[in-house]
Amino acid sequence: MPVYSMTGYASVQHGASATGAETDVRAPQTRRLGLEIRSVNSRFLDLSFRLPDELRATEPALRTLLTARLKRGKVEVRAALDNEDSSALQDPPARLLQRLNSLQDSVRAWLPQAAPLTVADALRLCANAPSGSEDWGDVLPALAEEALTALMGAREREGKRLAAMLLDRVKQLRALAQQAGPLVPALVEQQRQRFMERWKEAMALSDGNATVPEAARDRALTEATAFAIRIDVAEEITRLDSHLDEIERLLKKGGEVGKRLDFLIQELHREANTMGSKSAALELTRISVDMKVLIEQMREQVQNLE
Repeated sequence: MPVYSMTGYASVQHGASATGAETDVRAPQTRRLGLEIRSVNSRFLDLSFRLPDELRATEPALRTLLTARLKRGKVEVRAALDNEDSSALQDPPARLLQRLNSLQDSVRAWLPQAAPLTVADALRLCANAPSGSEDWGDVLPALAEEALTALMGAREREGKRLAAMLLDRVKQLRALAQQAGPLVPALVEQQRQRFMERWKEAMALSDGNATVPEAARDRALTEATAFAIRIDVAEEITRLDSHLDEIERLLKKGGEVGKRLDFLIQELHREANTMGSKSAALELTRISVDMKVLIEQMREQVQNLE
């Protein structure tokens, strides 16, 4: 199953030749239905619709269609009806002109001082009225299915790119963990040698008093042990490798992995922080900082996955 991004865009159009019912209409008016679906990242599935009045009744069907295939994301659906040639002036249907004239007579019967309709008023009102016999309510669901398929394709392509980037960061984190592993034994041995030198110095200063060097040796061994425990990052490296294995498994499995990956990224950041706090060498500090930079890059991209 592929990994899907929550970011995507799709646009489709459907054209129909609509003619008025009246015989005096000289030329058919071609209307076009355009549909756009945009989606960005969100913690949950958030749907919003911007539909013309003629298509308001289709919103429940569109909502059902989207919720069946989308799980997360802020999704906006926008539909528009317009004339194919918006610059062409169409003849207004005679039925609408008759209706406007009747309404004007009724209004002026009650309001004699009301100004009569102008030609521009009549054309504007006729242009805003629905025209044609096309049942857009039947066309829109099929058009939405086409747009949703295109949107899913765009989200899949973006998800594939994000998954490749995440796998690359996983590879880099493993390399850094491998660099950190051998550093700890060397640091422990270096510190042990330092403690032993201090013990020998204590023996040289004891002047035959056996209790002083013995106490110094015990103290040196205790400090060496505490130091080794304090800087040991083997447990952190083991957990980090385990989290990286799980990230790889989820990316290969696909599906709805965004929330799980986000949790694993938080765990990676915690292990990297712990490694930095245990650092006893500049090289180990650098590795911890490099890890946190990579993990932050992963966090930004994981938040875009469904």
